[in-house]
Amino acid sequence: MKQIISYIDSVFHNQDALLEDVLSSIRENGMPSISVSPSSGKLLTMLVSISGAKNVLEIGALGGYSGICLARGFGMEGKLTSLELEERYAKLAYSNLSKAGFGNQVTYLTGPALQSLEKLVRENKRYDFFFIDADKENYENYLRYCITLAEPGALIVADNVLAGGSVAEQSANPKRYTEIMQKFNDTVANHPQLESLLIPIGDGLTISKVRTK
Repeated sequence: MKQIISYIDSVFHNQDALLEDVLSSIRENGMPSISVSPSSGKLLTMLVSISGAKNVLEIGALGGYSGICLARGFGMEGKLTSLELEERYAKLAYSNLSKAGFGNQVTYLTGPALQSLEKLVRENKRYDFFFIDADKENYENYLRYCITLAEPGALIVADNVLAGGSVAEQSANPKRYTEIMQKFNDTVANHPQLESLLIPIGDGLTISKVRTK
């Protein structure tokens, strides 16, 4: 699995000085190195661009790597709302998005994501693209909120759904969230409101389209 991922990254990803600087800033600030893989980031950009999404909701900002990838997909016409538990993470992410030219198009809501999502529901907000990359224990809760907040035909993308390959390979070292991801994948695959597929890029992405009623 790791060899395949390395091959994909080496062949299909070009050196990106801006994103490399983002990764450096994350390390320099003592934050965990858990940004999406280069190929996953490229896929996010492509998905936002192909879908024509202009109103994107991100759950889990970290240092802004995935935020930049999402914003590149909608260019100068879209908006990104990003939920982040840690205030200092959100500040770094905003700084990096600003350097990338998207400072005026991004809004950060800090604090527990479930509280922010409840607030967005009360405000009748709607989004046409979602990216989930936060605490795994709440993935199913986040999914439910995303469906509630979704425009018809919206895309919902979730990261780390392979859990290092442990969801499928018995020989892989299980992670603390392996069973959570297995259950989440089953939920996404069989959800009556979603059409979904798991893409084995990076640590795995599920891509779900919200069915139109």
